[in-house]
Amino acid sequence: MAGFETYQEYHRIEDCDEDSPPGEEDLLIHVPEGRGDPWHHIKNLDNFFTRIYHFHQKNGFACMVLSEFFELVQFLFVVTFTTFLFNCVEYDVLFANRVVNHTGQSFGPLDRNKVTLPDAILPSEQCTERIQGNSWIIFLLIMAAIFWVYRLVKVICNVLSYWEIRQFYIKALKIQMDELCNCTWQEVQGRLILLQREHPMCVQKRELSELDIYHRILRFKNYTVAMINKSLLPVRLRVPFFGDMIFVTQGLKYNFELILFWGPLSLFQNKWSLHPKYKRAANRQELAKQLSHVILLTGLVNLLLCPFVLVWQVLYAFFSYAEVIKREPGSLGARRWSLYGRLYLRHFNELDHELQGRMGRGYKPAAKYMNSFISPMLSVLAKNVAFFSGSVFAVLIALTVYDEDVLTVQHILTAITVLGVVITITRSFIPDEHMVWCPEQLLQCVLAHIHYMPDHWKGNANKSETRDEMAQLFQYKAVFILEELLSPIITPFILIFPLRSKSLEIIDFFRNFTVDVAGVGDICSFAQMDIRRHGNPQWMSEGQTEASVYQQAENGKTELSLMHFTIKNPHWQPPQESSVFISHLKEKVHHDAQTGPSPQLLLSEAPLCTSLLSNESATGPDNLLASVLAHPVLTASGLPGRNRRFISPSSAASAAASVLASLSSSQQPHAGRSHSHTLLPSRQQQDDLMYCSDHTVGDSMYASDTKMLSQSHSALVSEFASAEMSLHAIYMHEVHQQKTQNASGLFQAPVPMRDMSTNSGPVTQSAQTVTLVSPVSGRLGGWAEEEEEERGDEEEINTNPVPDQTSRGSS
Repeated sequence: MAGFETYQEYHRIEDCDEDSPPGEEDLLIHVPEGRGDPWHHIKNLDNFFTRIYHFHQKNGFACMVLSEFFELVQFLFVVTFTTFLFNCVEYDVLFANRVVNHTGQSFGPLDRNKVTLPDAILPSEQCTERIQGNSWIIFLLIMAAIFWVYRLVKVICNVLSYWEIRQFYIKALKIQMDELCNCTWQEVQGRLILLQREHPMCVQKRELSELDIYHRILRFKNYTVAMINKSLLPVRLRVPFFGDMIFVTQGLKYNFELILFWGPLSLFQNKWSLHPKYKRAANRQELAKQLSHVILLTGLVNLLLCPFVLVWQVLYAFFSYAEVIKREPGSLGARRWSLYGRLYLRHFNELDHELQGRMGRGYKPAAKYMNSFISPMLSVLAKNVAFFSGSVFAVLIALTVYDEDVLTVQHILTAITVLGVVITITRSFIPDEHMVWCPEQLLQCVLAHIHYMPDHWKGNANKSETRDEMAQLFQYKAVFILEELLSPIITPFILIFPLRSKSLEIIDFFRNFTVDVAGVGDICSFAQMDIRRHGNPQWMSEGQTEASVYQQAENGKTELSLMHFTIKNPHWQPPQESSVFISHLKEKVHHDAQTGPSPQLLLSEAPLCTSLLSNESATGPDNLLASVLAHPVLTASGLPGRNRRFISPSSAASAAASVLASLSSSQQPHAGRSHSHTLLPSRQQQDDLMYCSDHTVGDSMYASDTKMLSQSHSALVSEFASAEMSLHAIYMHEVHQQKTQNASGLFQAPVPMRDMSTNSGPVTQSAQTVTLVSPVSGRLGGWAEEEEEERGDEEEINTNPVPDQTSRGSS
């Protein structure tokens, strides 16, 4: 992935002044007398804004209280049910190995067929005696009871906190609980900004910006994303016989956060301020030793608690996945975005629901790409194993249908179950006979949604090495479960050995990449998305950045994060350096659009264009992105070297630029915003149509207008924002590839691509314009966040279809 060598020297980054006007640090705001609202001049805004965000994402007070209640009940059930199974069940009677009937007298061997479930359950007195006679069980029950009481107290405090946030929504934000599900986070955030002007929640600043709120909610997550981006955290392990492996689990992530952010011995003295001693370089060696001792202590505590955590992990995994595996054995072969993938692919200042939505859109293209790699030998073996297993399975089912007494034969149900599991697993290794081999196009579709991809993947999508690295981001669910089960064993050793050796680098990282922003506190400097201080010249910030190699974010994360945040928050006013970068990008987009195919050509010749005429088609933004991705020019840069002569290396970037320029040309400045950095359609434009252009595009999209206009404004603008960001990600990656290739002398100067339509004359800008007119507002739809849940991803995900365009023989 984004490998980053060990730091040799860090350079002090001066604090940012854009959000800290001179003299505002000592600003005193008058507090009106008689106002006793508990949310007036809040001390811990990090915790307050985070609770507001979670309250919105988890759908309000009732849902959150119910979830907390069932967590308590779930823990109590696991403990009591496990104790019951170990001490109160007579398994010899249950398995009919011993003819014992607790409910009556046994008269003969035929009574073995009449054993009921209550016969295998011991009386309560005998069960109690067994538990009391086992000191180990008593110790575990005491530990579980203490933890449950702790959780109960915490739940009570949480419920009181939820009630306070509920009152804040109703009284301060004027949002009723029955309206919360229909209210997007962007709307809630807008009301928070307005409330700050009327009744200040923050003392240090008169007004809050969208970036201030994001910084407070994502303060620690931005640090974690930056450390993953700079390869500072030891998540890559070298395992004998397996090579390099990525290992990130919930337990390991929890320990990282405990050590660095919010533990009693962490680097932060409170939720918003790094301890002053870590900001000075004089005693860095001493601080590194202290941090090393803290890491060692945490590792030893993990080692001590390993047996208890391991037992809990095994029990929880068994109760959670046993029924699913029996019902759907193929679910273990499903994939999910790994924890490392979520950190590696996450933008700076990207909230959970934004990341979840982006990963959801990229799930199906990623699954199709991974499933396109099939081993021919394994496929042959799977077909034959499925044949033999299926034959035996069919005979047993036929015998059972003929005479149900067959089920009374010992282990016959076990055999049927095992054969069914074997058949399901082997079928997952048999490729679809209708599958078409197009790895480059599939990987391009994945990139459109995940936004990050190592440079060496380009043109190597058909290589097993690329597939293996993609598997680190998009892992099997079975691998995820196995990693979580092994986490209590492996985590202590990662803390004691690899992490301790990086203590000095961690101290230097927090000193060099922490800035103090008035009204916000200490934040990661990367989270400011400052092109001048953290830009990479290879990612369109050449001449605009002063960052050294050690200060640059890897893989264009600063530039892509800035574009993502600007598009998702259209009313945010970027600082001067960021505005210059965005303007430069827009100018280059319009310049490259002159040499690219017209939007009419992209839509009319793309295989998906006809889907726009159907009533069953997807939304306009999805169709627009899908049509661009389906066009052959976007896969040209990934073709083998012998085929690259058919198309210029700049055509992929030009195609994306053409659509982006068309969107931009439809944007009209409107009141309420002095600068328009986003390319989304404006609310003040016409309210009649979604698209209005020439006959080629306008007529084809008119059929879908009714369906699109029936959607909510917020959901539709969210889809437009996602599509626009996807096109920007494709364009910026293509430009980065061109810059890299030109620097290495792989290509000659790009040749402008002509419009392949019947008109051979020059294409004017007006002919390339697709005017987008929308009644939507610049707000995002909310996404419900489940911690690491992928069930929704595996079912129905609204994502761009990937057409089968090239066959294996022609790719």
